[in-house]
Amino acid sequence: MTQLEIARQGTISAEMERAAEHEGISAEKLRDLITAGQAVIPKNINHPYERIMAVGTGLRTKVNANIGTSGECTSVGGETAKLRAAVDAGTDSVMDLSTGGDLKGVRREILKQSPVMVGAVPIYAVATELSRRGVALAKMDADALFRSIEEQCAEGLDYITVHCGVTQEVLRRLEGKPRLLPCVSRGGSILMNWMKHNGKENPLYEDFDTVLEIAHQYDVTLSLGDGFRPGTVVDATDGSQLQELILLGELARRARAKGVQVIIEGPGHVPLNQVVANVQL
Repeated sequence: MTQLEIARQGTISAEMERAAEHEGISAEKLRDLITAGQAVIPKNINHPYERIMAVGTGLRTKVNANIGTSGECTSVGGETAKLRAAVDAGTDSVMDLSTGGDLKGVRREILKQSPVMVGAVPIYAVATELSRRGVALAKMDADALFRSIEEQCAEGLDYITVHCGVTQEVLRRLEGKPRLLPCVSRGGSILMNWMKHNGKENPLYEDFDTVLEIAHQYDVTLSLGDGFRPGTVVDATDGSQLQELILLGELARRARAKGVQVIIEGPGHVPLNQVVANVQL
């Protein structure tokens, strides 16, 4: 059972109690926020960690720290040192965005040592493995992507970023009104390249139910990535971004209907006078 399903039953889980204590609110209040889809507790059933926290409306703002290897810096010890530094500085979450070295080894060690929630972007691992073999990203196998998502969730990731809103419809809108910076999302651009090369729909969108099944099995919170967030205020709140945000809202409703916890990534670079509108969307 996921935290969302537990909350819907009117039950208060141990995780809700701990997260509520950290927030200084009642467990009942947090349970109601989760039931309403206004808060989540990213907590994989396979990842025991110390500082369980909730994210959502009316709760303390949470800080995430991105860590991870590159092709030049591949030390597992280097990443665990980053983890300790981030935790000592007060981070509430870390994301492993590794693209070099022993990806599984780094991820597993971070999960083992982290006292806070851990997230990742599964498509990075798939893209890295293809690159190592000298295979073009456009040759990515959709089944391999889902296997990687399954594997990483089984290992204990508390939340994953999936760019399900990068669709052929949004691409057509983008082509009709070009941007200064078409796509500044790494995961989104990988999918966009794959879709253009193969003439197919985004597998994460087309087979979203498979993503939901995996997330539900391990109670992994889905972070719906904004592949078309603006990389400059010049592109802010344009048709591509709006179309994707509307679609992500629909996918969020589908996720909650299946008992899966879900959040939607922020809007990217927008002028101050558009921030409120973007959040409301």
